[in-house]
Amino acid sequence: MTVDKITKEATSKMRGLGILVLLVAVIALALIFEPDGGFVGTWWSLVPPFVAIVLALITKEVYSSLFVGIVLGALFLSNFNLEMTVVNATAGFAQSVGDIDNAGILVFLVVLGVIGVLLFKSGGSKAYGEWALRHIKSRRGAQFATFLLGVCIFVDDYFNCLTVGSVMRPLTDKFNISRAKLAYLIDSTAAPICIIAPVSSWAAAVASSLGNTTLPAGMNAMDVFIQCIPYNFYALFTIVMVVCICFMDVDFGPMKKHEDNAKNGDLYTTPDRPYENVTDNTTYDCEGRVVDLVLPIVLLIISCVVSLLYTGGFFNGAGIRDAFANASASTGLAMGSIVALLMIIAYFIVRKAAAFPVLLDTLPQGFRNMVSAILILIFAWTLCAMTNSLDASSFVSNALDDAGSLKNMLPAIFMIIACFIAFATGTSWGTMGILIPIVVPVFESNPDLLIIGIAASMAGAVFGDHCSPISDTTIMSSAGAECSHVNHVSTQAPYAILVASVCFVFYIIAGFWNSYIVTLLGIVAMGAILDVIKIIKANKGGACA
Repeated sequence: MTVDKITKEATSKMRGLGILVLLVAVIALALIFEPDGGFVGTWWSLVPPFVAIVLALITKEVYSSLFVGIVLGALFLSNFNLEMTVVNATAGFAQSVGDIDNAGILVFLVVLGVIGVLLFKSGGSKAYGEWALRHIKSRRGAQFATFLLGVCIFVDDYFNCLTVGSVMRPLTDKFNISRAKLAYLIDSTAAPICIIAPVSSWAAAVASSLGNTTLPAGMNAMDVFIQCIPYNFYALFTIVMVVCICFMDVDFGPMKKHEDNAKNGDLYTTPDRPYENVTDNTTYDCEGRVVDLVLPIVLLIISCVVSLLYTGGFFNGAGIRDAFANASASTGLAMGSIVALLMIIAYFIVRKAAAFPVLLDTLPQGFRNMVSAILILIFAWTLCAMTNSLDASSFVSNALDDAGSLKNMLPAIFMIIACFIAFATGTSWGTMGILIPIVVPVFESNPDLLIIGIAASMAGAVFGDHCSPISDTTIMSSAGAECSHVNHVSTQAPYAILVASVCFVFYIIAGFWNSYIVTLLGIVAMGAILDVIKIIKANKGGACA
């Protein structure tokens, strides 16, 4: 047995022991200090999500952590009656999967996975890359074209990472752009774009988490998501930073060394060059065209928007704003994506992209691509249901009724908590599933702060996921760019931390000044900071560490 294997086994045993000790300690304390009226409506109602967070930080594994939180919630709900614990936990899972709104979200995710496979197999993404090779004439243009493709593929971050990387590698290699920079461009136009796109798997995930909470009167999940977009500072500021970096030619930290070496022909910099001799053996069912990428995405957007308006009563006389406010995210996105899928399949049949049986083979492949996301959602929904059953919202709301100005600082605090959880666990969806049910009751009496608090939680979750070395998106960005994963994580971190630091400051401001002007000031500040970095770099003769 090797030293590495012995170390891993020892680490695994220590983690298991730590989990066991934590659970035994929590259960023992609960049995000793059990309130006379039970755990419902008391501070104990927050213990299951808290334990899930702690376990996720210890184990770096979100599924088992959420499951333990669910079981603990069921124990509290049943006052440690083992029979009722099993009943409550089983009922929680069954209700989460069987809920019509949740089912609609799952359908939407599966259809997105299928559409992603169809777009790749059609050769449309490859055609975009070939078009870019013929028309892009500079490093700036190559970086911006990579960013634009990432913006276009906003429906899902998994599909975004793998498609943008495989399509744009030949172009970025042509202009000696380092693989680390390509990985950064991919990662920064995956989750940050998806989290502000109303028609995306991320919008569905957030809407589903919101749908399992008690929102203030007159607000629904999709309406809240749309209102959060202008306050999702991390996503917006990251996009601003990417555009500035593309055109200002400013790099710092380890990324600068990678870029300087790439300009001299070394795209990898470090001895770790796992993809250097890899050749692209991808096969396509037909000769794709750029329209094969653009048209299906347009059809998906139009179909989902029309379906959302339909569920909101637009075709029965409601105005556009009222229709969006009253729309059912799950039903609208599921209906729209299915209609879009049928139209896309019909288009590819007419185009003779592939035979009908081949197109149907994309169904199971698309489903497999979404299994991880679906599991996270189901576990998060169930934990949320347990927390709601324990009436955590009432306890939190009552506890913070007299918090005064502290409430104005909470969005920034929630952002930091989300950053920490998502970084340690590698999942933004799981983080949002844990935090959003806690955030909503805190700001129940203040709709303006509610929007900013939810947006801050989303922003922190995206940052943590963006930086985490165990995040699926980070790993797939490295794979898509064919870049060493260690190189990608180390070069991206300073960029992401800079953006997160600016976000933290502006969430403090937004907590006291609820205005879109704060967002505009933050965007200006982000550009100004990068300009200052460029000036410092120039004054030091190009050395910017």
